[in-house]
This record gives sequence, C-alpha cells and structure tokens, in this order.
Amino acid sequence: MNQNSDTASATNGASKSGGQRMEFDTLNEGTGEGADVSLDMILDVPVTLAMEVGRTRISIRNLLQLNQGSVVELDRAAGEPLDVFVNGTLVAHGEVVVINEKFGIRLTDVISPAERVRKLR
Repeated sequence: MNQNSDTASATNGASKSGGQRMEFDTLNEGTGEGADVSLDMILDVPVTLAMEVGRTRISIRNLLQLNQGSVVELDRAAGEPLDVFVNGTLVAHGEVVVINEKFGIRLTDVISPAERVRKLR
C-alpha cells in the first residue's frame, strides 16, 4: 500500500487490521438525556471512608524503635481540620467531635465534585 491509500483508509474509519473507528457521545453532567438514569444500582456499593489527622516520614530504624507511649510528630498543627477520604480521594475537611463517648467528625468543608474531578487529572 502507498501512503495515499493508508490515509484514505484511515479517513474512512477503517484501520489496517480491519477494525472500525468508534465515536462515543460525550457524558452529560446531570442534565439532558442522562439525567433520568437511576443511581439505585450503585447505592449499596461499599466504599472506604478514612479520616486523616496528619502524616510524617520516618526511617525504618525509628519505626522499629516505637513502643507503647511513643509520640510521633505529625505534619499538621493542633486545631487544623482533618482530611476525609473516600477510596483515597479527598472529599471533605472536618473537625473531631465526641458523641456519647465515641469519636466522630463534623464536616466543615466538602470538596465540590468538579474540584474532585480536576484533582484526578
């Protein structure tokens, strides 16, 4: 085949392997045709919710020296909001509360869906 026939084949939607080029419609963000789709099928899918107080990096030597009563300094100051992650994606910030002698978190700032998608890229 020469270069012109390759170009013609590609522009007609066929590849050298005989496959067809597929075009997909763009996804709607809650409006238009896709707005009526029910989310019932995914409402029972389990996700992992994690609250992060802070992080630090230490050597394995120092890690092995930790024992009961050891204090590990974190990268976050007292009073700063905690990070709330769902399946490893930051979705909110919050503060620790105690209710009936159990810890909880009061969400103070929820990341918008558009911002979450932007951070994935």
